[in-house]
Amino acid sequence: MPEATGPARRRPHPVKWLVIAALASAAAVTLFLTLFHDAGSTITTEAPKIAGTIVSRDLALPVPIAVPAEAAPAIVSEPVSKRIDFEIASGDTLHQLFAASKLNRSHLAQILQLDQARTHLQLLRPGDRLSVVHDDGDIVHLQRVLDEERTMEVTRNGDGFDLKVTTNPVEVRTAHAHGVIDSSLYLAAQEAGISDTLIMNLAGIFAWDVDFVLDIRTGDRFTMIYEEIWQDGEKLRDGDILAAEFINSGKTFRAIRFENPEKEVGYFTPDGLNVKKAFLRAPIAINPRVTSSFNPRRKHPVHNKVLPHKGVDYSAPTGTAIKAAGDGKVIFRGRKGGYGNTIILQHGGNITTLYAHLSKFHSRARSGKRVKQGQLIGYSGATGTVTAAHLHYEYRVGGVHRNPRTVRLPKAQPIAKKYRNLYVKAAAPLLQQLELVERTLRVATSQPAHQ
Repeated sequence: MPEATGPARRRPHPVKWLVIAALASAAAVTLFLTLFHDAGSTITTEAPKIAGTIVSRDLALPVPIAVPAEAAPAIVSEPVSKRIDFEIASGDTLHQLFAASKLNRSHLAQILQLDQARTHLQLLRPGDRLSVVHDDGDIVHLQRVLDEERTMEVTRNGDGFDLKVTTNPVEVRTAHAHGVIDSSLYLAAQEAGISDTLIMNLAGIFAWDVDFVLDIRTGDRFTMIYEEIWQDGEKLRDGDILAAEFINSGKTFRAIRFENPEKEVGYFTPDGLNVKKAFLRAPIAINPRVTSSFNPRRKHPVHNKVLPHKGVDYSAPTGTAIKAAGDGKVIFRGRKGGYGNTIILQHGGNITTLYAHLSKFHSRARSGKRVKQGQLIGYSGATGTVTAAHLHYEYRVGGVHRNPRTVRLPKAQPIAKKYRNLYVKAAAPLLQQLELVERTLRVATSQPAHQ
C-alpha cells in the first residue's frame, strides 16, 4: 500500500508579505513621530523659497530644488551714459570735436537738420560751451546755453531727435553803494563790498572829468545806484550803473544813465549835458602813478639837463593796456627816436595825441585806420630813451603841446531836444534816490561808535 502522506505545504502569497511590510513601516513611523513629539520637536512641512533654494525654518538645512527656466529673473544690461563738456576754442568745429571724442557724427547730421539746432550750432565762437550725453558714442542728449535766460536741449527719441528751448528769466534788482576814499579808489570799493567791474565802470563814467591817477584825495567819496542780475535766488552779476555821484576835492559830479527810444545809451548830467568828452583825461588804467608831469623846465633823467617835458608819464609795467584817448585816425605807427615805439592819432579840431615807449602795437591800430575812444591801441613798455617801463602821453592842439591834465576838453553832444522831457522824467526819481542814499549813508558813517 502506498504510504499515506500529510497535506502539502503552501508558499506565502507575495502580496501578503507586502501588506505586512507596509504595516510594519507605518508602525515604525508612528513610533518615531511619537517619540519626537514627546521630546518637543517639530518638523515643518512648508518652507519659503529663496533664490531657487528651500530652507527648513527650524533645521536651516538648504535643500537644492529645480527652478523652471521661465521663472528665473531676466538680467537686463542698462546703457552706461557718459557726459562730455566742450568749451569752444578758436578754429574748433563740431565735426572735429565729435570725431576727436568718437561721437556719432551721423547723429550730429540728424541734429543739424533741425532748424533751431542749425541756427545755434553752426556758428560757434571761442568760449561758447555745450555738453553731450552719449551711450557708447550714440547721442542721448545735447545741451547748449544760449544766454542767461535760454537753454537749447536736443534729446534722442527713437530714431530721431526732439528739440526744445527752455526759458529761465532773470530778475533785475536795484542796489546801492557808498564809499569814502582813504588811500585809493580800489580799497574804498573793496571796503564797500563793490566788485572790481563795478568800480571800473564808475571810474569810466567820470574819466572825462576826474584823473583817477592824480586827482584822487583822501575824503573823496562816491555813491551809486546800480542793478544786480539774479536767477533762481542767486546773484549772477552786477548790471548797469543807473545813477552815480563822485565828490572830488569838494566838487560834485553826477551822472544819470539814459536810453533814448532809438536804443542809444549814455550818461548825462542832471542838466542833460553829456558827461562824455571827446577825450579821456588818461589813456591808461586807473591804478598807475604819474612819474613825471607836464613841465617845460624839467631836468631830463637820462640826459641830465633841462629839457621841456611836453607830456605826462604814467608808470606802467610792460604790457599794460593803452587806450585811444579819443576817436581818431592812426597817422603814425613805428619807431620814433627817443620815443621808441610810438603811435600818433589825428583827431578833429586839429588835435593830435601821442603814445610813446610802447612794447608792442595792437593789430587793429594800423597806420591809416580809424580808432574809437577807449579802443586798445598798444601796450606799455620801455623802448626808446627811458629808465623804466612807462607810458609817455602828449596832447597837442595845432602842433602846440598842452597839459593833458588841465587842457579844456571838447564836449560831446547833450540830450537831443526831442528827448529832453523824456530824460527829465526818467532822471528825477534816480536823482532823488541818489541824494537819499548819499545823505543817509554819509550820516551813518560819520556817527561815532557807541561805547
